[in-house]
Amino acid sequence: MTETQTQTQTARRSFQEGDLIVYGTTGVCRVDSVMEPDFQASRHGFDRERKYYVLKPLYRTETIYVPTDNEKVFMRPVISREEAERLIDMIPTITAEAIHADSLQELRNYYRSATTNYDCGDLIELTMSIYAKKKSMENQNKKFGEVDGKAMKQAEDMLYGEFAVALDMEKSRVPDYISKRVSELKK
Repeated sequence: MTETQTQTQTARRSFQEGDLIVYGTTGVCRVDSVMEPDFQASRHGFDRERKYYVLKPLYRTETIYVPTDNEKVFMRPVISREEAERLIDMIPTITAEAIHADSLQELRNYYRSATTNYDCGDLIELTMSIYAKKKSMENQNKKFGEVDGKAMKQAEDMLYGEFAVALDMEKSRVPDYISKRVSELKK
């Protein structure tokens, strides 16, 4: 069982102020605080009987309020540095095949399903598969699809955001770090 799968199984544990977590497709968030709504907050739709995480996404500007007993949106701790490096080291062993579907809706559903299991290994395979499709389309002088492009961007954003935190680097440096590490492994 991978560390990510173990974390997924324990995803419903409680988080503390300062924890870095993955919150749905929003990606990495810092738990800014845990709040108990007062009367004023309850006037704005907060249930006074529940506690809320106040989340600050690392790569967006909004603030997110989510009940601590949330069952609708996935939450788990960010993977460790060791897990991120292990996953990157696996990249040369992954065989990526282009993903094709009979309809755009089927393709959208496939990508939605692949990005909402929140597993970094699956996100690596997904981005590699979409990249393989992009290369195949270019070789055939065909246009790369918008649905494919959006899915690849979302998967990369989620993956690079989590790897950046795990590896303690800027998100913009993650693709080069991965390329360099994979190149070294192939030598």
